[in-house]
This record gives sequence, structure tokens and C-alpha cells, in this order.
Amino acid sequence: MEKFGPGRTIGSYIWALSPIYTLGMGTSITMFIAAVRLRSVLLWLVQPIYLALVILGFVTAGAEDGTTGDALFAASFLTLVTVGTGHALAIRRKVFSPRETLMDSLALAEGEAQRRRELRVRAAEMASRDPALAVEMGIGRPDLQRSFDDGGLIDVNHAPAPALSGIPGITPELADRIVRVRADTGGFVSAEEVSLMADLPPALTPRIAEYGVFLR
Repeated sequence: MEKFGPGRTIGSYIWALSPIYTLGMGTSITMFIAAVRLRSVLLWLVQPIYLALVILGFVTAGAEDGTTGDALFAASFLTLVTVGTGHALAIRRKVFSPRETLMDSLALAEGEAQRRRELRVRAAEMASRDPALAVEMGIGRPDLQRSFDDGGLIDVNHAPAPALSGIPGITPELADRIVRVRADTGGFVSAEEVSLMADLPPALTPRIAEYGVFLR
């Protein structure tokens, strides 16, 4: 369970207990804050109910004792204070979790994928300019000890079968086939040639083109 600092803990309880010290009149605002922070459809649907109860409380506040208005005021007051407080306490930790923990995980994954794609492009461009240096550096060779990240680029002409399996869609069986054909032909010059000579599914050609480098 995530631990809060003292300030965040105190603030979260001040927020969660607000239906009590506002006599229920602040419950709608309390839930509005939760709905905004959590982006919860359910909270947005519930919040108008709390607002309606607050309005009902204001309208019936001056009702005479024993009347229907007085009963409605008591019911709205008890609901706003008890249900509102219980609801707020139940979601307190979620509402006050650090914003980083609420960040869209898909956006994080997308950012990481884009970063690695850029690394592959840069490494492939360098390998194209200076193949000998690329071989010396071990570009496309995740099986070697290296001090840099090339984004998952694979040297199709030198990497062993387990490394070739790092190309999306290349199974261990296909990787072994590529290695056998490579040994017979002396290597490849393009993704299209790999796919043709190793009889790979056509759908793999774009992936080999993106992840593969062909050093000689």
C-alpha cells in the first residue's frame, strides 16, 4: 500500500471529513473534486445526486417541526453527512495518490516505444555511414556486452538465433531458419532478401526492415 507523507495524509482527511464539518452542505463539492481528480464516470453520475440533496437541504431548512419538509431536511442532512463521509473516506487514498500514479500507462508505453524507435533509426544511420565502426561497437548485437542502447536493432548477418528472435514476429524456428540460410548464402543485404531466401511470411518484411541492420 502506498504511504502518504504527513501533509498529504492530513489534507486527505480534511477533505474526506468535510461532509461532517460543513454539515453536509459541502458534500457535493467534495465529490466534485474527487470526480475531477479521478476522472471517474461513476463519480460524475453520483455527484448530481449529492448536489440535489444539498439543494433539498437548503430548501427545507426552515420547515416547521413535524412537517414533511422537516422530515426531508433531516433525511437529506443525515444522508449527506453519513453517506458522504463514508464515501469520501472509501476513496480518499485514490483521490490523494500522487498524480504520477494516475498517469495513463498507455501514454508511458507509447513514449518508451517512440524513444526506442528513435534509437534504432540513429543506430541504423550510423551503421550505414560506417559499417566497420558499427561492427566494432556491436550495433545490432544484443548478445554482446555493450555500454549503449541501440533501441533493439538486430544485425541480421551476425546475430545468433536467440537474438534474431528479438525481432517482433520472428519465432525461434524462423530464427534458426534464417541462420541456416545465412550460413549457406553468406548473408543478406535487405529485409526483402531475408524474407525471400528464408521463405518468411510477407508480413514480417516491414518488421525486419525496422529492426534489422545488415552489416557485412
